[in-house]
Amino acid sequence: MATVARENLGTLHDKVTVKLTKEDYLPSFEKSLKQYAKTANVPGFRKGMVPAGMIRKMAGQQMFNEEVIRSAGKHLEDYMQKEQLAIFAQPMIMPSEQPVKLDINSPSDVEFTFEIGIKPEFEIPAIKNKAKLTAYKIIASEKMMDDEIERIKRRSGKVEDQEAVTGKDDVIYCTFEACDADGNVTGAKIEETAILEKMPVALQEKLKGMKAGESMVIVPAEVCTAEELPKFLKDPLKAGEAGANQHYRLELSKVGLLIPAEMGPELYAQVFPSTEVADEADFREKVKVELQREFDRIARERYHNEIFELLVHSTPITLPVDFLKRWMREGGEKPKSAAEVEAEFSGFEHQLRWQLISDKVIGEHRIAVTRDEVKNDIKTRVLAYYGMDAEDEAPWMDGYMDKVMQDEKMADETFRRLLTDKIFLALEGQFSTEMKEIGEEEFFKLQDPHSMHHHH
Repeated sequence: MATVARENLGTLHDKVTVKLTKEDYLPSFEKSLKQYAKTANVPGFRKGMVPAGMIRKMAGQQMFNEEVIRSAGKHLEDYMQKEQLAIFAQPMIMPSEQPVKLDINSPSDVEFTFEIGIKPEFEIPAIKNKAKLTAYKIIASEKMMDDEIERIKRRSGKVEDQEAVTGKDDVIYCTFEACDADGNVTGAKIEETAILEKMPVALQEKLKGMKAGESMVIVPAEVCTAEELPKFLKDPLKAGEAGANQHYRLELSKVGLLIPAEMGPELYAQVFPSTEVADEADFREKVKVELQREFDRIARERYHNEIFELLVHSTPITLPVDFLKRWMREGGEKPKSAAEVEAEFSGFEHQLRWQLISDKVIGEHRIAVTRDEVKNDIKTRVLAYYGMDAEDEAPWMDGYMDKVMQDEKMADETFRRLLTDKIFLALEGQFSTEMKEIGEEEFFKLQDPHSMHHHH
């Protein structure tokens, strides 16, 4: 009869030994072998008439191995259920100097040792003590409103071709190609369209006066400030840090002058196609409502980030670090080196702590997301995309939704987003929260939540 013994290796880190006698696995192995013999297709024999000896020779050892391992796994699973052990990932077979040898011709008692990492029990002091947090209400200034109106007018404007680059409102159509110092191209062509004033300042000066068809060789580090360089390398150049001192051939394809749209009924209809706008004051008020809605979303996102960072960094959670690092090295699709694990462990631990905390919140608040909720959320977003609402008739919708719900990736992403929303909704009422009004410039200068709470 099989026996299971458990031995502690460290903090929440145990070894479980499963000892099997041959009576634990032989009966089921023989049964599996007979079942296989009934269905095996072997040239020269009718189905079900293949000699037992041939079956044992052909597939016996593999089936024997599988049955012994399956039996060991079953006894391990039964033991963990009986002991109510909540573990991380999956049990891992412990490395041994003398690996288990299985021989179909000599069945014997066999022993397997597994390594497990046990999930910790913990409390969340920040919730228990109703920690103090600040939630912000961003107030849009008149300047911000003026800037937003200008952005809308520019976005809704038109572009007229012009001969050369002259001013900040010019639209620059150009290409970048990696090259040598003489301009001989060595890389692929990257197309870019941008307003001149959005480009690095030194590059703006170089471009002024250039005409379509002209080119020049630049080095990113020489035309960007330290602040501008990372963004310029990422987009448009799609290059890493090594690209900072690489030569690039910039060719000007076309120059356009951006002419902002005029304030009036045509602009109102373009920006708010399904809403009647009485006049400029009404238009401005509607823009303000949209801007405030976006600010509210940004402020709420920050509040949620602060909850996340507070809980992750202030909740005392003990983890089986040695087990988790081994699982990171060996438990994925591709093995990782010890150096890779050390480099990645901090981020992995950060997310793992949140997973444990959110699982606890889900359990305590009985949070769930149904398939109908997933379906209705996707449907609402589809209708919004087409400018429709739930009351509008859409005969095609049922068939479309049947196809969409078969997209496991979209359904899973929607499920996770809705679950996350419900987790934070449950958490919002767990703290002593002060609501504070703040200007947009002051808000965007606030220290980010991760930096505020990161201390381990």
